Amino acid sequence: MTAGINTIIYPVKDLARAKALFGALLGTEPYADEPYYVGYKDAGQDVGLDPNGHAKGMTGPVPYWHVDDIRASYGALLEAGAESLQDVHDVGGGRLIASVKDADGNLVGLLQDPTG
Repeated sequence: MTAGINTIIYPVKDLARAKALFGALLGTEPYADEPYYVGYKDAGQDVGLDPNGHAKGMTGPVPYWHVDDIRASYGALLEAGAESLQDVHDVGGGRLIASVKDADGNLVGLLQDPTG
């Protein structure tokens, strides 16, 4: 089961320029501003900037589907023919992410927030 796409991560090469652009677009300061990730919240949407995204195989923005059971969803996508890009891993605070590539090269992200 999913809660829809609530997060999109953009791979960026110049974090300072990307922060300026998204700050102007969203009209807000980031809630997270680290050398490895910058995150904004706007209208219920989480928009992230990943300066290491290209090195992780991101070829463009990646939508992240919020799921209840990331391991089950990730396994189901692999069984359906997806190629693994990032195995399930914790990105801090118990938030789990993973990503796959479909047969057409589209990237699909999965995200599970900590429970309780």
